[in-house]
Amino acid sequence: MLSRVANSIYWLNRYVERAENIARFIDVNHNLLLDSPSGLEQQWQPLVLITGDVQLFKERYGQANAENVIQFLTFDANYPNSILSCLKAARENARSIREIISSEMWEQVNEFYMMVRDAALGQNPCDLPEFFYQVKLHGHLFAGIMDGTMSHNEGWHFGNIGRLLERADKASRILDVKYYILLPSVEDVGTTLDEIQWIALLKSTSAYEMYRKRQKRHQITPYGVVEFFVLDREFPRSIQYCFLHAEQSLHQITGSLSGTWQNSAERELGRLRAELDYLTIDEITEIGLHEFLNNLQCKINLVGDKMFETFFALEPIPNQITISSRQTISTV
Repeated sequence: MLSRVANSIYWLNRYVERAENIARFIDVNHNLLLDSPSGLEQQWQPLVLITGDVQLFKERYGQANAENVIQFLTFDANYPNSILSCLKAARENARSIREIISSEMWEQVNEFYMMVRDAALGQNPCDLPEFFYQVKLHGHLFAGIMDGTMSHNEGWHFGNIGRLLERADKASRILDVKYYILLPSVEDVGTTLDEIQWIALLKSTSAYEMYRKRQKRHQITPYGVVEFFVLDREFPRSIQYCFLHAEQSLHQITGSLSGTWQNSAERELGRLRAELDYLTIDEITEIGLHEFLNNLQCKINLVGDKMFETFFALEPIPNQITISSRQTISTV
């Protein structure tokens, strides 16, 4: 498989997953505000903070109110991480590899982009909740169509890795939304307000029912939610699940055995997965939730960099990367 093709499949999935998760960011914040007591100041600045693009936002929009933040994250064609820009990039990647992906995948990502583009041209604030629901639904449809219509070969595994790395990164950032908005004061920790906010986060990430079934108890606690989101090995939106299955796909591509590595991408992803294998919620609390999540995001970015260097870089790499006993990835 050419590195150009692998790169396009990888980023096609990252961009679709990113668009879906941006919708979840806004949905989390919207639900937190709806469930908060009247008179509590609305907070939209945290959504800009977790993107890392605060300066760019200030230059273009200034005040971080609901209208400006939603426009920036959703419909700003000049912001590369807006939902509109992500879907445009996803569509271009899909278009460049139409001979590799299934026709159903192309049709779905094209329809997804057209839906967002049309909403950007005639957006109505009253329709935003339904719009974000449709973004999440289209993201689910694309993932299901890819899994059901594309051969699970090297290309599929590259796409799966892209999807899961993006999902892990955004799961950590969604938790950071709660950290930033959190509470008007530390006195509210453990109160009904605190529980309502954690429930809103769970529901906005499609995790509420699975959390209840997994915990087998009625109480919603910060420890329980963070442990579920970070360390659960079975819930498909948890960070550890993403690492486990991304690593499995990476081993399928390289042909190396579990617990071994042949390149820097396998080494960094395996190390990160292993760290979470032996991590406890008490250790996360001791580090500090925000500090832990920030460090985790840096490590996920490092895995992404190593994926590029190992598989996608256009400059020649000294040794080819073995895919199987018969195939190799071209480095040009």
